[in-house]
Amino acid sequence: MVIAAETSGSTHHRRLTFAAFLNTDEEEQSHHPADVINPTSTNDSNNNQQQQRQSNASTTSGDSSPNQVPSPWNQTYSPYYTDTTTTPTMSPSPWNQTYSPYYKSPWIYQTRNVDDDSDNGLIGTIVRQEGHVYSLAASGDLLFTGSDSKNIRVWKNLKDFAGFKSTSGSVKAIVITGDNRIFTGHQDGKIRVWRGSKKRTGVYSRIGRLPSMKQFLTKSVNPKNYVEVRRRKNVLKIRHYDAVSCLSLNEELGLLYSGSWDKTLKVWRLSDSKCLESIQAHDDAVNTVADGFDDLLFTGSADGTLKVWKRELQGRGTKHFLANVLMKQESAVTALAVNLTACVVYCGSSDGSVNFWEGKKYLSHGGILRGHRMAVLCLAAAGSLVLSGGADKNICVWRRDGDGTHSCLSVLMDHVGPVKCLTAVEEAEERWIVYSGSLDKSVKVWRVTETASPVIC
Repeated sequence: MVIAAETSGSTHHRRLTFAAFLNTDEEEQSHHPADVINPTSTNDSNNNQQQQRQSNASTTSGDSSPNQVPSPWNQTYSPYYTDTTTTPTMSPSPWNQTYSPYYKSPWIYQTRNVDDDSDNGLIGTIVRQEGHVYSLAASGDLLFTGSDSKNIRVWKNLKDFAGFKSTSGSVKAIVITGDNRIFTGHQDGKIRVWRGSKKRTGVYSRIGRLPSMKQFLTKSVNPKNYVEVRRRKNVLKIRHYDAVSCLSLNEELGLLYSGSWDKTLKVWRLSDSKCLESIQAHDDAVNTVADGFDDLLFTGSADGTLKVWKRELQGRGTKHFLANVLMKQESAVTALAVNLTACVVYCGSSDGSVNFWEGKKYLSHGGILRGHRMAVLCLAAAGSLVLSGGADKNICVWRRDGDGTHSCLSVLMDHVGPVKCLTAVEEAEERWIVYSGSLDKSVKVWRVTETASPVIC
C-alpha cells in the first residue's frame, strides 16, 4: 500500500505581499514573557487543532497491553513484565482509554527497578498532556521534545526544565547544532531557529528562520524565483509551502537539509541561513532525509523510493546530483538511519521491514530486518546498534556483528501507542540511553547495551 501525501490548502491564493510577510514575521519576532512556557502549566490548544495529514504514520487497531502473553509477534524479553498483576501508568489518549488516577497532573515521572537486568530496560517515563510526541533531540543532559501542541519542551534529568512555543505549526522535526542553536521543522512549512539565553537559564527565544529575511527580500522581487505548485498558485522556491517532515545536519560542512511534504529537498548554509539549493527530489512527500558517508545524502519518500544524492562543493555553495535509486516499492519509505563507521544505511518502510545497504564505494543490499507487524515509523543508529520504532508500539534493538549479520537483542514494549521518534545518547562504552516518543503522548527512557545476548524477535 502506498502512503501518499494529499495536497492541502486552498486552490486559489495570492502571492504573499511584502506587507503581509512583514506582519506575520513581526508577530513571531516578538518575545513576550508569555512565550516562555511555565513548566507547571498545561496546554489544551491541541484539542482544537484541525485533523492533520500524515504521510509516514500508520494507525493501530485492537486493544493491547504491555503485559500480554508472549507470541511470535509480541514477546517481552525483560524481567519487568513477569508480574502480570500490575500495569504501567497510562495517559488518556486515543490509543488508550484506561485512565490513570494521576492524569490530572501536568507531568508524570515514573521509574522502574532495572537492577535485575542492567543490559536493556526501561529507566523512566515522561508524560505531559500536550499532544502526540512527533520529534526528539538530545544535547548533553537536555532533551528537547516536539508535539502537535506547537510547544517545544526541554527536560533535564527527566524533569521539566523549560519550554518555548511557536505561533503555529506542530513540531515535526528537531536538530541541535554544536553552538546550541535549535532548528525546528513545522507543519506550517516553516523552519524556525532558537537559542537559549546565556544570562537567564531556561529561557529560549527565536533568533531567526529559514530562509533569512535578507534572502527572502532579495529573491522575492524576481518572478523567475517562483514556481507554480498548483493552478494559479506560485510560491518562492526557496521556501517550503507544506509541512517540513525531516531535518538532517552536516556540521562539518555547515549544512542543514530539510525534506517536506511539498516533495522538495532543500539545502541550507548554517552560517547565514541561506538556501543553497531547492531540489524536486520525489514524486510524493519526502518523509525522511539522512546525511551519509562519502559525500552521500539519502532521502526516502511516500512514493516508495530511496534515493542517493552525491554532494559536490562549488565555492561557498553546493550541488547535489542523483547518484542512485536504491529501492522502488509500493510501500512508503518512512525512516532512515546511517551507521557512519560501518558505512551502512538502514531504511524503514510502511510494510514493517527494515532494509539495509552497505559499502563505501558501491552500496550493495545487505538484507532485511523483520521485527514489526506494522509500519516502521523511526530509526536510530547508536554504535553497532540500530533501533526501530513501529506503529505496533514496539522498539526492536538490533546489533550489527563483525561479519555483517544482525542479531536482535531485545524488543522494548511499554508504549501504548505507535512509536514516532527515537534518539540515543552514549552513556558509557557500548552502553546507550535511548529516548522514544510516541503518539500515546509519552516519552520513555531506556538503557541498552551492545553486549547483550541475542533473542528471537
